[in-house]
Amino acid sequence: MKLLHIDASALGNHSVSRGLTAAIVAELVREQPGLEVTYRDLAAQPLPHWTPVADAADPAALLGNEVMEEFLAADVIVIGAPMYNFSIPSSLKAWLDRVLIAGKTFRYTENGPEGLAKGKRVVIASSRGGIYSEGTSGVAVDFQEPYLRAVLGFIGITDIEFVRAEGVNLSADHKTEALKTAQASIGVVTTRKAA
Repeated sequence: MKLLHIDASALGNHSVSRGLTAAIVAELVREQPGLEVTYRDLAAQPLPHWTPVADAADPAALLGNEVMEEFLAADVIVIGAPMYNFSIPSSLKAWLDRVLIAGKTFRYTENGPEGLAKGKRVVIASSRGGIYSEGTSGVAVDFQEPYLRAVLGFIGITDIEFVRAEGVNLSADHKTEALKTAQASIGVVTTRKAA
């Protein structure tokens, strides 16, 4: 089994999503000894934004191939996805632009698009300064979690779970409670067998 661990937060040691992805990966490794982990830090080593590349020897094209191979090889992907301005960091979008490639992870058919990345499991550590979950007024401006569900679903991934810490900027007490709730959900997520 192979796990791909992606962090996208620019906050370094102050990042909530980085702490959550580290805890998720540690628990998955504990549950499945021998799990092979590949790590990519999109803030420390950002990917250039995608542009059409004619020369396959171009460094950006080679990096895109490496990112794609990491993704295709992974059985489980753990993604740290903080909410920045109601959506995801541009570094995570740049990574997704290297993963959503026609002929590799999806194809167009007579019946519409078909995802080719079926069978993978994705666990997303979602951190949010405010509250945007279902049933709140903030849900109308949540372009983070619905977007991630949509793009991953487009390439055939339906086994998607969120470990969420939200409202972490409302107050110190709220942050403490949000982190407790998120940490408690990690055990539930990691011990569940993949769908």
